[in-house]
Amino acid sequence: MVDKVRWGILSTAKIAVAKVIPAMQRSPWCEITAIASRDLSRAQDAARELNIPNAYGTYEELLADERVEAIYNPLPNNLHVPWTIKAAEAGKHALCEKPIALNAKEAKTLIDVRDRTGVKIQEAFMVRTHPQWLETRRLIKSGRIGALRSITCFFSYFNPDPSNIRNQLELGGGALMDIGCYPITISRFMYETEPRRVMALIERDPVFGTDALTSAVLDFPNGHSTFTCSTRIAPYQRMIFLGTEGRIEVLIPFNAPNDRPTQIIVDDDTIEFPICDQYEIQGSLFSQAIRENSDQPIPLEDAVSNMAVIDAVFRSATTGNWEEIES
Repeated sequence: MVDKVRWGILSTAKIAVAKVIPAMQRSPWCEITAIASRDLSRAQDAARELNIPNAYGTYEELLADERVEAIYNPLPNNLHVPWTIKAAEAGKHALCEKPIALNAKEAKTLIDVRDRTGVKIQEAFMVRTHPQWLETRRLIKSGRIGALRSITCFFSYFNPDPSNIRNQLELGGGALMDIGCYPITISRFMYETEPRRVMALIERDPVFGTDALTSAVLDFPNGHSTFTCSTRIAPYQRMIFLGTEGRIEVLIPFNAPNDRPTQIIVDDDTIEFPICDQYEIQGSLFSQAIRENSDQPIPLEDAVSNMAVIDAVFRSATTGNWEEIES
């Protein structure tokens, strides 16, 4: 029998209640033992619905629960670092939603906290451990499409709701932070290096001030990556990898379904992957790393590097120039 890691959830955010908690409850490595909200009744309702034994009306109470070993932090972006730090200082490992911080400087503070407290901290990029992405990376490394030279991605949805945190600038909203971070992390993952510089255009919402349409070019030492992300365009996502001898298309790259197989196209062939839940895989692997005291799937340093690219995209859109990635 696996000694399951006992998890606490900071907030009743939709992604937690609808996707992450149910997935982790199916994992042989995870036990969801507590959930907290600033509204006790909301925490109690979620606990009752999801069969979680403990509900708290403050995040502090959950962090004080000695039974909780790790926390999942799906709070708004501006609260990722503050509450991940509080969790670490309470001796809890932390899986924090993406983007892990508002900028790279803020993200770097988590490295100091991790080293001081000895806990594990990881950015919750569930896509990075999905089988379709691991196979795509394996195929590229094997030379199946020759030398990777170009990546292109489009990721969008339409959300004009002013009450949605993705449309609130002060909370770290906007297309780049919410979904543009995905093509950035995947491009870095596939090229296995960091971009040297970026060029970007941003169109901001006239009311919210958030970036509603962002396009960028990432200049890597061995190729290019381009992407467009938007919160004001019809929902769509696709990511394509072009090499000197072939191509790979990932059909549902980011919101991979958990109720049907996923597919990638390699030239004219289709590879199908069995049904799985990327949130369950994410929770299992991080919990396994905690229990076995082994390396976590995505190092915290990787999260800092991803934020550095996001910072450069924002700078380039302001200056109109190529911007180098600040180390």
